[in-house]
Amino acid sequence: MISIDQIDGSVTRFLRRWSIPALRISVAVVFIWFGALKIFGVTPVTDLVASTVYWVDPDWFVPVLGVAELVVGLGLLFRVMLRTVLALFALQMLGTFLVLVVLPDVSFQDGNVFKLTVEGEFVVKNLVLLSAGLVVGATVGRPEPGNHDTGDGARTTATFTQV
Repeated sequence: MISIDQIDGSVTRFLRRWSIPALRISVAVVFIWFGALKIFGVTPVTDLVASTVYWVDPDWFVPVLGVAELVVGLGLLFRVMLRTVLALFALQMLGTFLVLVVLPDVSFQDGNVFKLTVEGEFVVKNLVLLSAGLVVGATVGRPEPGNHDTGDGARTTATFTQV
């Protein structure tokens, strides 16, 4: 008979092995998708970006932002130049919060910071993406859990200890 502890152990081992790669890949997909929308001029956020960074011409800024997002997404997907990619990621993420400062009337209902508009929700959800980037950033310079290469072609499983 399989016990709850055995099931829990199996699920936990699975999550330890796959959660960070899944997080990295899902953030990569979001950045690739959103970046491509900006590059091809079919993003619904062009007006929001144009109003937020009103001192820059959106005709070139939005596609350039899309290229930056595409670079971040591809870097995350293929684990290429992660330190640089994550710095660009952080810069882009922090830039999204400008909407809350520059356009509070667009971000909040009736000036109430607890009552977000659709645009405000769109921006605040980036806290989750930013946190995901921090988690992925914690893996830079070392293999992701479960992907330890021993140098002789063999792989070992990561061990985790609780603090």
